[in-house]
Amino acid sequence: MEDLCKIRDIYRAIAEFETQFIQQYNLSLNEGMLLCALLEHPRLTSGEIAEELGLTHSNTSKLIRSVEEKKLIARVVGKIDKRQMHFSLTSEGKEQINAIKSSTHEMPALLHQVISMLEK
Repeated sequence: MEDLCKIRDIYRAIAEFETQFIQQYNLSLNEGMLLCALLEHPRLTSGEIAEELGLTHSNTSKLIRSVEEKKLIARVVGKIDKRQMHFSLTSEGKEQINAIKSSTHEMPALLHQVISMLEK
């Protein structure tokens, strides 16, 4: 039961962080993680994005659409096979992810502890 209470505390800290993140950047955590994934891997298919973020294909499609509407990512159609679709960061998306990376936002102390434990 103690572990369940710890998980609840972590969930609350993540929810608090996401609220602040949305207010500061107008992005959900999943949207921010999509930008990070594309920064690390400049061209990803929707299936690769789903796998990278641990989302269903349906949720990934909604996520991609949302970030496309914000003009932070763009579709890149395959040159040989037009059905081969990749996604990449736009210049606005690169600016946004760099702003997030260079910003010092308040992360709840509990999240710092969890991240420290994961890094070990």
